[in-house]
Amino acid sequence: MHYKIHVIDVKNALKNYIWLLEDTRSNEVIAVDPTEASLVTDFCEQHQLQLKQIWLTHWHPDHTGGVPDLLADQNLSVYGPREELSKIAYISDPLQHNDHFHFNDLKIEIIATPGHTLGHIVYFIEEIDSLFCGDTLFAMGCGRLFEGTAEQMYHSLNRLAALPIQTKVYCTHEYTLANAEFALTIEPNNVALQERLKKVKILREAEQITLPSSIELELQTNPFLRTESAEDFARIRSLKDQF
Repeated sequence: MHYKIHVIDVKNALKNYIWLLEDTRSNEVIAVDPTEASLVTDFCEQHQLQLKQIWLTHWHPDHTGGVPDLLADQNLSVYGPREELSKIAYISDPLQHNDHFHFNDLKIEIIATPGHTLGHIVYFIEEIDSLFCGDTLFAMGCGRLFEGTAEQMYHSLNRLAALPIQTKVYCTHEYTLANAEFALTIEPNNVALQERLKKVKILREAEQITLPSSIELELQTNPFLRTESAEDFARIRSLKDQF
C-alpha cells in the first residue's frame, strides 16, 4: 500500500498530536486537526511533501488553531463537520454522517460521533484499516462530554466499536497512561489491561508515543467500550471526570 501515516508531537500542555497521511507516490499529504501551522509546514518542507487537504474532527482550538495560517500560504480543501460550520468558518467541504470523499484513490467514510462536541465527526478509511477519531475515542478512554449527552457518546462509541477489529485508532492526545490508570480502577482484574499498562509505562518513560491503538485492543481494555448501557457509561464518565 502506497500510503504512510506520520505523527507530529505538538508538545503542548494538552499533549496534542497532528496526524499526516501521505500518498508516497505523489508525495502529497493531508493533515488531521492541525494545532499549529508552523509544525505542519516545517514537516512538509523537511520531507519534501505537499499539503493537499486538511481534515477537522471538531471545532476546539487545539484541533483547528493552525488552519488560518496554513490557508494563508496555499489553496487547500478543508473538510470538517457540517454541524459546526458556524464555529469553523473556513470549512470548504462540510461533511455529515455517511458522507464519502477521496484523497487521491483512497475513499474516506464519515461517521458522526456527537458527545465531546455536538458536531464531532471521525474519518474511517477501510482500505488502510485506519480511523482518525479526534477526541471521541482515546486509548483506554474517551472524550469529555463538553456539549453532548452520555447517551450520545455511548452510541457514538458503539459505532466505533463495531468497526473491523484490525482498524488502527489514531486519536489526537497522549492521554494513554492516565487513562490506563483510571481503567484499572474500573476493571482491576482485567489481565489485558494490566499488561497494557506495563507496556504504556515503558513507552512513556522513554518518551515514546503510545499510539495508534486498535479497535481490538480497545474492546479488550477500554472500560468505556465495555459498558452495557448509557447509564453505565454515564457513571464511569462521571468517575473519570473526578479522577
